[in-house]
Amino acid sequence: MPGVDSRLLNIADLRARARRRLPKGLFEFIERGAEDDRAILNNRTAFEAFMLRPKVLRNVSGRSLACNILGRPSVMPLVMAPTGAAGLMWHDGEIALAKAAAAAGVPFTLSTASLTSIERIAASAPGRLWFQLYMWPDRTMSHDLVKRVQAAGFEALMVTLDTAVAPNRECNVRNGFMLPFRLNRRNALDIALHAPWLVSVILRYMLTTGMPRFENFPEVLQRSMTAAPKGRSALPKNDALTWDDLRTLRQIWNGPLIVKGILHPDDAHEAVSCGADAVVVSNHGGRNLDASIPPLFALPDIVERIGHRAEVFMDGGVMRGSDVIKALALGARAVLVGRAPLWGVAVAGQAGAARALEILAEESLRVLGQLGCSRVDELGTDFLWTGPGATGAGGARCIASGQRHGGIAGTTALHNTTSP
Repeated sequence: MPGVDSRLLNIADLRARARRRLPKGLFEFIERGAEDDRAILNNRTAFEAFMLRPKVLRNVSGRSLACNILGRPSVMPLVMAPTGAAGLMWHDGEIALAKAAAAAGVPFTLSTASLTSIERIAASAPGRLWFQLYMWPDRTMSHDLVKRVQAAGFEALMVTLDTAVAPNRECNVRNGFMLPFRLNRRNALDIALHAPWLVSVILRYMLTTGMPRFENFPEVLQRSMTAAPKGRSALPKNDALTWDDLRTLRQIWNGPLIVKGILHPDDAHEAVSCGADAVVVSNHGGRNLDASIPPLFALPDIVERIGHRAEVFMDGGVMRGSDVIKALALGARAVLVGRAPLWGVAVAGQAGAARALEILAEESLRVLGQLGCSRVDELGTDFLWTGPGATGAGGARCIASGQRHGGIAGTTALHNTTSP
């Protein structure tokens, strides 16, 4: 891809290059999770609990990743996940991500905690735009933000529900990467050692628009990332949210409504009953509850519970196209990717983010054909194996009731670890 080092062959290569370019505190803000990082590790280990079992002589010459997401055609079953402060990875990083998603033919989700305004994204990127919403204690602030999103022409609203209590991200505290951001000897030296990033991102902001701030926060809460709060915290507080809040959003928002942060089938059922059109099976990328179940293990029960009534997406731990295929085989309609395009944009802006999506698409299409499938709707649990050689026993249990819904073909049960 033009503008990207041809030696960057996979997502791990992009990650390694991003690690060299970004200050440690910023890289670990993306990379790390809560407490002991067990949830991040478990998200990856969950994919290793499944191996793929191909079928042969099936004529895969017409392979395609094309699918429908929220009733509209998509080039592939990927969605760019919401990621806060992406504009620190690259100058105008959110715009670069949105343009890369549009060029790839997949939806882009703008975070409430973005550094670029809703209106500027809408004017800059022609593709499918979704918005991720956090709720403030003063609900009118959030409802006014939803009206801005609707006026800007965004397609879908994604409400994050898994942040009732602030996570314990110890690495951010150690690195000084908190709000407001404060320089100390450790992070000042770290930033100074990454002069290309400092000049091309922070200095460029300072010479144009000033110190970055969260452009979509209510005006009364807006401040630069280095300014102390005045009176009340600008960060959304969610510990008083109830299902009634979701019902109210359903009344306010006219388009597709997605809820993110679902791991329990009962919650998935309740969300759909409140009017959600889709759910994202997610543990916030391993960044909130460190002891949480991996989304991949939670996915089949949720698909079985609501897959005939709503679309089911998942995120967390995706590094390879084979990970995407495994999630689809377990019932996901699409997979959200966050860190992969962030590493890409940190390396080479829009071209780097596009390269991340290109890598995942190429790998997914290759694995699809290697399994003996031409279309993603041919995938199912009969292509998965959790027998001897797979890592852990969680895979066998989590797909015992795995059935495909929502336009995906029904499948046979997977062999468990006691199968011959």
